[in-house]
Amino acid sequence: MIVLGIESTAHTFGIGIYDSKKNKILSNAKHMFKPPLGIGMLPREASEHHYKECDKILKQALETAKIKKEEIDLIAFSQGPGLGACLRVGASIARFLSLELKKPLIGVNHCIAHLEVAKVTTPAKDPIMLYVSGGNTQIIAFDEGKYRVFGETQDIPVGNLFDVFARNAGLPMPGGPVIEKLALKGREYIPLPYAVKGMDVSFSGILTTASKMIGKKKIEDISYSLQETAYSMLVEVTERAMAHCNKKELVLAGGVAANKRLRQMCDTMCKEREARFFVPEFQYCCDNGAMIAVLGAIEHEAGVETKLKDSRIKTKWRTDEVKVSWI
Repeated sequence: MIVLGIESTAHTFGIGIYDSKKNKILSNAKHMFKPPLGIGMLPREASEHHYKECDKILKQALETAKIKKEEIDLIAFSQGPGLGACLRVGASIARFLSLELKKPLIGVNHCIAHLEVAKVTTPAKDPIMLYVSGGNTQIIAFDEGKYRVFGETQDIPVGNLFDVFARNAGLPMPGGPVIEKLALKGREYIPLPYAVKGMDVSFSGILTTASKMIGKKKIEDISYSLQETAYSMLVEVTERAMAHCNKKELVLAGGVAANKRLRQMCDTMCKEREARFFVPEFQYCCDNGAMIAVLGAIEHEAGVETKLKDSRIKTKWRTDEVKVSWI
């Protein structure tokens, strides 16, 4: 089965094509919206970017996969969670292609797609997933018929922490890569609020405190301290979730998975627990259409299909609301 997957939950518009029979990702085209320096991402502008780029990305995906549009067997799309204006773009295009090609339609959960593509592209079989991005921060694992959330942010995601701090400091966006480079030059650790609350974390206090230090402390030292504190919190609750679930595999996913310091800390923790640590190829860590196509194929083979009348977007669709019928 050839599946076309459409991703449009936030800043990235992507289309991936997956051959489920060969278990092979044939293409993974995407383009990311980048707001001007000093301005956050406005959903309306991001959605306009997606409409502008959609034809070009579709053409690129088909050309890379070396197939014609008519060869597609299934259309999958991110139905949620995400920004409403952005999700509507992907949903509209998916509906159009489904009707035009007379092919079935399936809306999938964006967060679960991150985990399933990791299981396809790495040796991980039954992992805990630390999902860290600009829009989400969750610790997810399969348990008793569902992918359940064993820990999450109580306020802002970790990627958003870095983006807002970078904007406050007048740094380019996205903030994560810039802060990572600055942190390498940091020499002094500045105490910041360490907000672990049971299995959950909170980043708003760290953001406020770090932002107040701009201009008073070296930006390199603030960046270093910001990373060390935030990542220590995440690794602590992830290790606790692994112990609670008795899991021996950890997958790191989401755009923040590119950070080498976070990878190092996760790897060290897993070695101490005699667990295996996996990071998918980065194009599958950040938002992408291939992961949507992969989950679409998996769910379709389990008998799931989305009727046109049920294809409305779900901006707050939680991971643990999805019935996992394929495991």
